[in-house]
Amino acid sequence: MGHGPLFLLNEKKMDLEQRLAEIITPALLDKGFRAVRVQLQGSKQKTLQIMIERMDDQNITVDDCALVSRTVSVLLDVDDPIHEPYILEVSSPGLDRPLITKDDFKRFTGSMVKVELKSPHEGSRRFRGLLLGIDGDHVKIELSPQKEVAEFTFSDIQKAKLIPDYEISRSS
Repeated sequence: MGHGPLFLLNEKKMDLEQRLAEIITPALLDKGFRAVRVQLQGSKQKTLQIMIERMDDQNITVDDCALVSRTVSVLLDVDDPIHEPYILEVSSPGLDRPLITKDDFKRFTGSMVKVELKSPHEGSRRFRGLLLGIDGDHVKIELSPQKEVAEFTFSDIQKAKLIPDYEISRSS
């Protein structure tokens, strides 16, 4: 399989998202916020979604989102990395927060998680269980309901997110 135009588009999009994160991160940190995820979506009408959390781990408020929105707008107007009109959306990660970086897997050790792999592991791509942590490149999860420990390479994980408490109690 060759790397056709779709691969190049995805690579360009990832490079742009990386660039956007680099532009806004210092200013966000300065104001007490961390960017959880920076995502550019849509083809005709672009939407720049920035998911934030507070460094002091307090809940995100509407005022926090407004402050970050104003800050990001000024930065992106100056740098102008997106060469077409776009809508800016700033939000909190919510209870089912995505786990994106290795640091996320460290911080949320002891939480219930859902993990989707890029390719099947023992016949399945989706797993849920208790996050036991990350050691180097290896993420360990105690699978539910089996109680066996599975280990996945960080780079094999397509996406992962926390499972909110209300979802755990409902499914037990």
